[in-house]
Amino acid sequence: MAGLERGDRLQIMLSAEELAALENWRFEKRMPSRAAAIRELLRRGLAAEGFLTAEAGTKSQDFGLLDSKGSDAGKGS
Repeated sequence: MAGLERGDRLQIMLSAEELAALENWRFEKRMPSRAAAIRELLRRGLAAEGFLTAEAGTKSQDFGLLDSKGSDAGKGS
């Protein structure tokens, strides 16, 4: 993910049940980190609501809301 800069930090609090669900999903999907899992779940949620569409051929290393050029990754237009 060279060249992808993440300038803002987001801190969230999870209940024990939420954290367990996140960890179980992460390990089942072989996600590299909690942060990557949360970004992927956020991406999927936005896509389900029609805010974001995944591009064909997206690799697991490309997790994030922005593409490598820093523009929105598929605004649906």
